[in-house]
Amino acid sequence: MNKLYVSPSPHRASSMSTTKIMLMVIIALLPSAVAGCIYFGLRAFMVIAVCIASSVLFEYLSRRIMKREQTVSDLSAVVTGLLLGMNLPATVPVYIPVIGSFIAIVIVKQLFGGIGQNFANPAIVARIVLMLSFTGSMTNWVVPFHYRSDLDVTTGATPLTAGWLSFTENGEELLMAPFTPGEMLLGKTGGCIGETCAVALIIGGLFLIITKIISPATPVAFVGSFALITFIYTGSAVETIYGVLAGGLLLGAFFMATDYATTPVTTKGKIIFGIGCGLITFIIRNFGSFPEGVSFAILIMNLLTPYIDKLTYTKPFGAKKPEKSA
Repeated sequence: MNKLYVSPSPHRASSMSTTKIMLMVIIALLPSAVAGCIYFGLRAFMVIAVCIASSVLFEYLSRRIMKREQTVSDLSAVVTGLLLGMNLPATVPVYIPVIGSFIAIVIVKQLFGGIGQNFANPAIVARIVLMLSFTGSMTNWVVPFHYRSDLDVTTGATPLTAGWLSFTENGEELLMAPFTPGEMLLGKTGGCIGETCAVALIIGGLFLIITKIISPATPVAFVGSFALITFIYTGSAVETIYGVLAGGLLLGAFFMATDYATTPVTTKGKIIFGIGCGLITFIIRNFGSFPEGVSFAILIMNLLTPYIDKLTYTKPFGAKKPEKSA
């Protein structure tokens, strides 16, 4: 007599491995990374290269010292280094990317057990620590196409630090954005290496969604909640679009708020996570002392992820509670 066995998912093994997932993320990040290198010059390429090389080196050495199986080949260290490099200005001294890579790989990732066991996104934590420790270097923005050497650099404001232009028309005081939507879409503004070109970030994000590497729940909830709250607060569609395209919102929404290990498992949890990120980003940008709030928002929600998972957890069909021993 044939028996029907009922068990919780997964019921079919997937051919998608960690290495393949990381490779897809690298491919998705390449358009914005290349755009950043074009806009900010060879120095931007050097910063990204140093981040990747030092991340891989620290991963190899830490696993060797801890006498654990090597995980360099899974490309997760490459992704962390690439993300960190894209979150840095092109003008930072070389030692800053190395320090950031050490924080991300050794402290945040390996000391907590390695890939899948870190409490927060390594690149996010590293960027925040660097921002608080080296504020001057981390806020020295270069104007696109104007970087040639350490002694020959034209610095300028980012869309979030540049003040809006005020003028009077027909007796009414109006505000004009310092950058046009076209400039922000193409990335012709000051900022971190990989956060300025919105078009490239959107292309990379859509690639990950189409290939089902990430769920659209978190990015849509993140960007959508931020846009909605901003529109309600300002009453201006122009300011709302400007806020979405400015800073690292798209980079964070597509590539850092979707990290498997530090974000909720369920779709409902991902939506709650994204809304929380959007709300906190809005609060920090409008009422905090920092012009950007994406990194802090994602880190705070990373810490809340276990509680969101517990709140949104559903019992798998066919699962049985373990019997308590006498």
